[in-house]
Amino acid sequence: MWLLLASKSPRRRQLLEQLRLPLTIVDVNVEETLSDSLPASQMAEALACLKADGYAAPLADDEVLVTADTVVVLEDQPMGKPHSRDEALDMLRRLSGRAHQVYTGVSLRTAQRSTSFTECTHVHFRQLTDSEIAYYVDTYRPFDKAGAYGIQEWIGMVGIERIEGCYYNVMGLPVARLYKELMSLSSLEDAV
Repeated sequence: MWLLLASKSPRRRQLLEQLRLPLTIVDVNVEETLSDSLPASQMAEALACLKADGYAAPLADDEVLVTADTVVVLEDQPMGKPHSRDEALDMLRRLSGRAHQVYTGVSLRTAQRSTSFTECTHVHFRQLTDSEIAYYVDTYRPFDKAGAYGIQEWIGMVGIERIEGCYYNVMGLPVARLYKELMSLSSLEDAV
């Protein structure tokens, strides 16, 4: 099985490389727009499927296209990636002292079939001080991260009290579930 990862995320690439499966990074450019009526809990999977549909090259029999998207949701409202320092500060102030959900949607496509799924992790932040938030934003510049934070960075170590669900899901890829789905897909392909 050869994985084609259609993602610019260095974290997703790193996580897949740790699975020790053959991997190639591919480009897919799609307009990531969804209907406003779509529930926040379904957005990540819908975006992952949209990215998969945007990959037009034919797949070889041993290739699996992997696309993913992660959405941070606070009180049923999605939080995207911050566009500025002020927006990152505001996002982290809103997350401080509260629980939120991280949804990662994944799409897997082979030449014969496709499947998709969503994984949800509940993340609980302790109350953060303004100086802690400013230090994190100014030092780590989390402008490429949904919700303006990376769990694997300083803010995750000092600010997250607990999680319920998959840690790697919060990084952007639910690796255990992905591995299970890949093995299932592989056994289905072998049976055909």
